[in-house]
Amino acid sequence: MKALFLTEVGKSEVREIEKPSPKPGEVLLKVEMVGFCGGDMNGFKGLFPLQEYPNILGHEVGAIIEELGENVPTDFYKGDKVTLYPYLACGTCVACRKGRPNACKTNKTMGVRRPGAMTRYVCAPWQDLYPSKKLSARELALAEPLTVGFHAVARGRVTHEDTVAVLGCGIVGLGAVASAVNRHATVIAIDLDDSKLEIAREIGVAYTINPNKEDLHARLQEITQGDGPNVIIEAVGSPMTYRSAVEEVAFLGRVVCIGYAKAPVEFNTSLFVQKEIEILGSRNCVGRTDFPEVIAYLEAGKFPVDAVISKVISIDEAPETLKSWAENPQGIIKIMIDFDR
Repeated sequence: MKALFLTEVGKSEVREIEKPSPKPGEVLLKVEMVGFCGGDMNGFKGLFPLQEYPNILGHEVGAIIEELGENVPTDFYKGDKVTLYPYLACGTCVACRKGRPNACKTNKTMGVRRPGAMTRYVCAPWQDLYPSKKLSARELALAEPLTVGFHAVARGRVTHEDTVAVLGCGIVGLGAVASAVNRHATVIAIDLDDSKLEIAREIGVAYTINPNKEDLHARLQEITQGDGPNVIIEAVGSPMTYRSAVEEVAFLGRVVCIGYAKAPVEFNTSLFVQKEIEILGSRNCVGRTDFPEVIAYLEAGKFPVDAVISKVISIDEAPETLKSWAENPQGIIKIMIDFDR
């Protein structure tokens, strides 16, 4: 069967591999759809320090249960539609011992530090599966990236009383937008791409800002009557947006950081003290809480699924598509491989 390998920086290729068989406690999945992650692009460009080469990419999965291994609970059935929790924690580090395996010191994400799911069949522990009778394969493949944004909003302790600004409306940022809107916060979406801001409006934000067209600081001050947003979620990963988050957040506010900055960031640290702000990292997601929340949200039909899927391709088209995406990322939110093509 075919699999997409990231072979080295700037190079990917389709290779043939053997179909796996499930071990006890595992399920064999027939993969239908897999999304490309922004991390895949960073790995392609050599900008993701955790990426290992060569490796099969892919951890945003929509699949069908093909076969059950021994000792799998009886509430799983062949033909069930599922998505997949793609993180593997050590279980012994300080984060794992404190019940937060999403921040495991030696976490191994599929497609990054162990083989991923950009192939027709993969095996996974039954504990990592999240089923849905209502969602399509493409909706299930969107669940994982949305959980990352939902987790960031949970880290920020967002409630209906908050004004939340989300810097960056890629799929993870839109996940944060969706979660904050779902919690009835007042949400401000910020991006340089008007098409992404239009999607944020479909989700239900109160305000959008394109900093190329209006002054970000002045507009935020106007919206918040001079206070600034009391929660800002950084979902870009650039020095400029990191600094903006700290500068624009309200006194006593909370900054939640998702993006990996590609260069060192210089801060005016006096703002940390003067504003008495909280700066919170947000990594991956918590499977037992974030996945069920996202699946329920998607099942309710609240998310504009078709609007965020920029392109659907076959696996044979993947190497050239990855190259083209790296050269021209403008307007791309989510590219998916359809294994039935």
